[in-house]
Amino acid sequence: MTKSDVYRNELAKLEEIFREVDPAQAKLVEGLIKDAAFLAADNHVLREAIDKTGTVQIHPTNPNLQRTTEAAKQYLKNLNSYAVVIKTLNGVLSKNGFEGEDDFEEFMRESRKGS
Repeated sequence: MTKSDVYRNELAKLEEIFREVDPAQAKLVEGLIKDAAFLAADNHVLREAIDKTGTVQIHPTNPNLQRTTEAAKQYLKNLNSYAVVIKTLNGVLSKNGFEGEDDFEEFMRESRKGS
């Protein structure tokens, strides 16, 4: 799968998830959705590189000398950024899902009337 394919698939998935969200909130997080898709696509490419090179380079004559590859470092940075973006998007979804009055709130309102 190409980077473009991963980007389009992730973008489509996230747009589908946010289809039912309040239009104002959806517009607010539009950039975050695109950023999440970009990070997912970028990490797809980095993972392919890591599969070939590994995450650590070991010196050929002195195995005690090791260093993390740049691809591994960037992958972790992207992964952390992706997690923050997804957590933020999930917060919008959660907030959107709890805006209506639930059974407990209705119960409390009715019990106050009786007091």
